[in-house]
Formats: sequence, C-alpha cells, structure tokens
Amino acid sequence: MPGGPVPAPAPAGAWQQYDPWSAPQHGGPAVPPPPGGRRGRRAPLVAGAVALALLAGGVGGVIGAYIERYGGINDIKLPQAADEGGSRNPDSVAGIAQRALPGVVTLHVRGNAEQGTGTGFVLDREGHILTNNHVVEPAGTGGEISVTFSGGQTAKAKVVGQDGGYDLAVVQVEGVTGLRPLTLGNSDSVRVGDPVVAIGAPFDLANTVTSGIISAKQRPITAGGRTGDGSDVSYVDALQTDAPINPGNSGGPLVDAKARVIGINSAIRAADTGGGADGGGGQGGSIGLGFAIPINQAKRVAEELINTGRATHPVIGVTLEMEYAGDGARVSDRSKDGKASVTPGGPGAKAGIKAGDVITKVDGAPVHSGEELIVKVRSHRPGDTLTLNLQRDGKERTVRLTLGSSSSG
Repeated sequence: MPGGPVPAPAPAGAWQQYDPWSAPQHGGPAVPPPPGGRRGRRAPLVAGAVALALLAGGVGGVIGAYIERYGGINDIKLPQAADEGGSRNPDSVAGIAQRALPGVVTLHVRGNAEQGTGTGFVLDREGHILTNNHVVEPAGTGGEISVTFSGGQTAKAKVVGQDGGYDLAVVQVEGVTGLRPLTLGNSDSVRVGDPVVAIGAPFDLANTVTSGIISAKQRPITAGGRTGDGSDVSYVDALQTDAPINPGNSGGPLVDAKARVIGINSAIRAADTGGGADGGGGQGGSIGLGFAIPINQAKRVAEELINTGRATHPVIGVTLEMEYAGDGARVSDRSKDGKASVTPGGPGAKAGIKAGDVITKVDGAPVHSGEELIVKVRSHRPGDTLTLNLQRDGKERTVRLTLGSSSSG
C-alpha cells in the first residue's frame, strides 16, 4: 500500500486466545492467559450467581408464605372478634359443663352375646362409679367393662353391685389417679322449670352436653328391666326433662345449675317405641321426653351396693292384681303361687289390708294403677311409714303402714 509498510500478519491462533475480560495489551501481540486463568476468574462469578438465586428464592418464599397466610396488600380482610379465652360464667351451660365433665365417664360393655355403650359418673376417690344396671347387664359374669374418662384415660372396671329393680349399678376402677367425684344434689328440692344439663355418650358420642329444664316430677315409669310378672321390672318415680337424651346417655348425670347431680338419666319416650319407655337399648331419638332416677333414691341404693353388694327394697307385703282395669291398685284375691295375697304378719296384714281392697292414695297422692303404687313405694326407704287410702265394699278407709324390707343382688 502506498505511504507505509505492510503490517505483518497476526500470529496463528491469536483470535482463539483472545480474552475480552483481560487487560488491553499495547505494543505487542496478545499474550495467552496462564493455564487455568479463565476457570479461576469464572468460579467466583458462578458462585455469586447461585447465591443470588438462592437469596431471591428464599425472599420469594417468605413473601409467598406471608401472602398466603395474611393476604395481599389489596385483599379483603373480614373483621373478627378477639379470642376470649376459656372463661365462662359458672352458671352458664358452658360453665356447668366445664365443672361436671371431668367426673363423667363412658362405659363400653362386652359380653358373650351383647355389647353396648353407656355413661356413668364418679362417686368418690376410691373409684366407685354409678350407672344404670341395664348398661352393665350385657357383661354378665364373664364379660368386660371398659371405662373412658373425659380426658381420654381408660381403665378396666368390675361390678361392685347391681340391682334390676332400681336399674342401678356401681362399678369400680383401680389404679386411676386424679379422680373428680361429682357433688350430689337433693332431688326433693328440684322444682318444675329448673334448668338442667345432661351429659353422656349418645350413640357413642362421648362427652355430649345437652340442656333443658325439669318438665315434671314423680312420673311413674318403667326403665331398664324386663317385663313379665313385674318382679324384675325397674319402677321409677322419675324426674322428667326436655334436655335431649338418647341411647348411650343411660347412666349419665342430670345436673342442676350448680353442677350437682340431681338424677341419673335412664329412659326416654321415643316416637317409634310404641308408647313405651326406652331404657337406651332402642334406636329411637329424643323427642324431648327424658326421664331420670332421682338422686335421693339413687344415693341410698348406691351406698348399699358399695357397702353390701346388694340393695334393699321397701315392701308392703301384698300381691297386686296388675291386670286390674279400674282406678287404683287392687289387692289380688290369691297370689300366683296359690299363697295368700296378703303376707301373714307382713306390713299390709299389720295395717289391716285385706284381699280385694283397692288402694287409691299414698300420702295423699292419687294412685291409678298397681304400677303407680309400686313406684310410690319404691321411692321410700324400708321402715318409712305411709298413709294409705283404700276402698273396701264401697267404703273408704285410711290405714297407716310401716314398710318392710326385701333384698336382691
């Protein structure tokens, strides 16, 4: 080229060794980087990029979690009341339940041919638990009774005593600490309209709480026993309540506004039972007609079962004509075994009762059937004195009778 020398050609491979990140070189050909130079420069760069990616991912995860839990900046947030904790008015249903639940248990009973679920409650720190006889009856002599407390603790139980006539039974657990006995109230002090709470395991739904009122007192019902000649039927002068009670509630406590036991839930009147009282074995649901054994009666029976293994029954010493269709309770002409219907030397004979007499009142309360008379008698203790009104040959008489005693178990 005119005006200057021709430049020398570039060394072979110079472009292949060119490093754009190296410092510019002046006055000579490009010098190849030392071995390993490129890798050494790139390693910090790659590590920095990875760290940046991890940091970005972590920040994104935190932000995503925050948004998922608390919502985005423009998300709608609905107002909500603050947590009020577990405190409740002691007289409220929640307050009553909080005090009573620790003393209520669920019983699972297994026998050779039957099994079932019922309820009971702790009587004392020795582990005695009161329930219905028809709850433990399926266990028989070789069955098993398992008790589950409200906190989830379980224990095996043994029958201490049971009585079909009162439909009551006492079982006992051993080796259980922290027992919470329920306070027993006074069923004689109960008035119609008083608020009550029922606790039990309807259909095996443990620790179920329902509430209502006392609907009536002194309802003559049969509960838990087997019908037949009347000797093993449970006759109860019951408290009636509209607190929902269902199969599985049997044996559970009916408590007052101070969490004191005033009755043992034992029977219901269900729409599909054909008019009979259901002791918990049927599947009919509650229609607001539940019945409980008054605690004053249950307390006496429980004490006898714990102390002696059996309970005493008050008796008047006469055989009643249970098929009598008239008003009142008629004394049979003869008992079924052919013996005298008025036991010689018994309470009825001493009071002057004779075969064919119709008993119409007990302590001034009307009696409309033999069943009602048995209920009235069973609500008393042996040794109590009753005033009976009776009709004989069209004339009314009044007699005083001191109840005798019989035992079962």
